[in-house]
This record gives sequence, structure tokens and C-alpha cells, in this order.
Amino acid sequence: MFLHVTRVQHLRGYQLRIDFDDGTTRDVDLSRELTGEVFEPLADPELFRRVALNPETGTIEWPNGADFAPEFLHGIGTPVQQAA
Repeated sequence: MFLHVTRVQHLRGYQLRIDFDDGTTRDVDLSRELTGEVFEPLADPELFRRVALNPETGTIEWPNGADFAPEFLHGIGTPVQQAA
């Protein structure tokens, strides 16, 4: 099964709260993932905060074209308990 991101929210620093179409929500810290030509510009906090959901690809992306696979984000994220 393919995962898709349905919502993204910047929390602080390089942390995001991401909702997935499997009904889970995870907090994802990308501070250790910002290496390489495409991702290094995201170390700029202003650019990082400009994260957005791309509904066509079903994942998050930034204005410079950087993106992460939903499965990767899900795998490194910490589950968030939803209020009942």
C-alpha cells in the first residue's frame, strides 16, 4: 500500500506534524536529514517553514523542489496520540 500525506504543519525548528491517509499522525524531525544538494538549502529556517502539501504527489515539498517520500516520513516519525 502506498502512503500519502494529507496535512502538514510546521511545529518548530525542523519539526513537522504530518497526517497520513492511513489515519495516523506523526511528528517528524528532519534536522538530521538536511544533507545533499537538494536538502541543504532547507537548513535556512525561513525556507524550511515554507513546507507545503502537494496534493498531486501526496507528499510534502518546498519551493526549491525538495521533497521526501511519505513512507520515509512515516518511518522516522513519532506517533502522535489523537484525543478521543
